[in-house]
Amino acid sequence: MTLLIILLCVFGAVALMVVLGQRFGKPMEVEQQQKYSKILWVVVFIAIVAAIIKQMF
Repeated sequence: MTLLIILLCVFGAVALMVVLGQRFGKPMEVEQQQKYSKILWVVVFIAIVAAIIKQMF
């Protein structure tokens, strides 16, 4: 029963984020997308290396 309540809360929170994102979100400019795409590769690489190091120790 507790698991169903947790899943319902998570589903409700995600649905709320989608509704609010569609209503109040604005499209991203091309320059901002390019900037984030460059930074994202570095962040993903660091996260993968950190996970590998964590598994080694």
